[in-house]
Amino acid sequence: MLAKIFKGIWTGINFSRRLVLNILFLLLVILFFVAITGEEDQVKVADGTVLRLNLNGPIVEEKTYVDPVEAAINDATMGKEAPSEILLDDVIEVINEATKDDRITVMLLDLQKMPSAHINKLKQITKAIDAFKDAGKQVIATGYYYTQAQYYIAAHANEVSMHPYGGVSIEGYGMFPLYFKDALEKLKVTQHIFRVGTYKSAVEPFIRNDMSDAAKEANSVWLTALWNEYKTDVAASRPFDESNFDEDMDVYLAKMQAVDGNSGQYALNNQWVDSLKTSQQIRQQLIELVGAEETGKTFKQVSFREYLSLVKPPVEFDNPITEKVAVVVAKGTIVDGERKAGEIGGDSTAALLRKARLDDKVKAVVLRIDSGGGSMFASEVIRAEVLALKASGKPVIASMSSVAASGGYWIASAANEIWAAPSTITGSIGVFGTFMTFENTMAELGIYSDGVATTDLAGFSIARPLDEKMSNIIQMSVENAYKRFLNVVAEARNMTPEQVDKIAQGRVWIATQAKELGLVDKLGDKQDAIKAAAELAKLNHYDVKTIKQSLTPQEQMLQDIFGTAAVKSFFAKSDSSHSVLATQANLQSLINQLSSEIDNLKDYNDPQGVYARCLVCNVIQ
Repeated sequence: MLAKIFKGIWTGINFSRRLVLNILFLLLVILFFVAITGEEDQVKVADGTVLRLNLNGPIVEEKTYVDPVEAAINDATMGKEAPSEILLDDVIEVINEATKDDRITVMLLDLQKMPSAHINKLKQITKAIDAFKDAGKQVIATGYYYTQAQYYIAAHANEVSMHPYGGVSIEGYGMFPLYFKDALEKLKVTQHIFRVGTYKSAVEPFIRNDMSDAAKEANSVWLTALWNEYKTDVAASRPFDESNFDEDMDVYLAKMQAVDGNSGQYALNNQWVDSLKTSQQIRQQLIELVGAEETGKTFKQVSFREYLSLVKPPVEFDNPITEKVAVVVAKGTIVDGERKAGEIGGDSTAALLRKARLDDKVKAVVLRIDSGGGSMFASEVIRAEVLALKASGKPVIASMSSVAASGGYWIASAANEIWAAPSTITGSIGVFGTFMTFENTMAELGIYSDGVATTDLAGFSIARPLDEKMSNIIQMSVENAYKRFLNVVAEARNMTPEQVDKIAQGRVWIATQAKELGLVDKLGDKQDAIKAAAELAKLNHYDVKTIKQSLTPQEQMLQDIFGTAAVKSFFAKSDSSHSVLATQANLQSLINQLSSEIDNLKDYNDPQGVYARCLVCNVIQ
């Protein structure tokens, strides 16, 4: 009797399991058919349509891979306009296609949810916007507030409009890292730092409570150069000169007093904006300009993502006949081992370069770098593949995006030519070693590590003090690594190690300065680098092919079902549509900064604990 009861229970459980699995499978099938027959087929562009360039997410060189099921759930709960990573190439392609599309006559810059972005990426977008205007089409910018990055784009509009209660926040560039010396001491954490010469700023957060005078002086040089470029570009697009920028708080205070603290009126008086209009007024203006859509409630429009779905094929076709210029993207911190798309793993990025080398149709390669460096070992693994590409007869152009410093420069150095945008942050040629031991922290808790070993090396642990002789060995390794870095750069740039040392020592430069110093060959964007690679390979007719990581069959199936959700970014920390002052002054921004600093610790996985990484390249903008 008892056996029958248990058998019945088991049968019920087994049936329930099959039922749940079948329901899940059915849901996946339904989602798949919805995806292929859904809204994309319904996107229509009428004559006289407005392209609403709503860039609701960070602008990136390569999307970060995220589990597709989790991303799909996030899409379902947060909606399609939730912040997600946007490819820079997609933005440019949409604008370029809209320029040629006679159905689109106006572009509306809706940038409220666009977070900060480096000036290099912004400049490439505005270049496309200027071409749109040159085609005789109109560009209108609208928003409640404008952050510095948002305004850089908005300044290129024919009309910059803002809500009467809004404001423009042009703050300049700054960097204020967190410092942990006292915190580590209070936690009784022993921080072991190994560095070379004057390369100190990279490890200052661990050994100081403030930025040293030497670091302030060095960082001020390239920050000022970056700021001057921003002012020059904006002033060239607006009806004022660089003197209109309020770098002096006294001047800013006087101007705000003149308008009784009205930030909207201040922006209008100083020509930051052309008009103060509510959303309703902008909507009516556009209805009068292009006409209303079918319901008559708003103007004829197509959003950025809708238009992208029309101009970009869901599956990229690789013509097996044509010769190729391959693009390999290296974005993020360089770490040892394998990493998914959107991050740099020494082995995984090297595999992409190897794939390009073994592809007979690939005749040249552009290594697109957006990285402040990381593991020295992983950087060398990638550099070795660049050298192998060159040895195979395929020229390599290193194309620097926003940042290509420390390990980012290490991997770039091996290329035939180094191209960079004028505002690219580069250099930072130096290495350091760091790790923590917790013997004192554990002792405070009454926990100790003790035992025996056959050698001194076997007793190495973060739970035990670092032997002084081992400390000396690590210091020698770091010094040797720095010499290697100098030799790598010297050989690649036709310089002596002594010449490199004078401009190295961890010093950060922007590309215009780096070109004068001989660290960069030419100034230009990604497209310029692709053309240069084709010329070196003597190609007249070619296709551009981005080498991407291959997905597993399971990942590919899920990505086919859920579409672009598979590359959804979960790293957008906040909505930028609120007050620009709140962006800097709220508690969440501090929590995000602290969280980011702690999260970076996971990237310290170099087998030898030696790093070529620029820790000062994150700029507040």
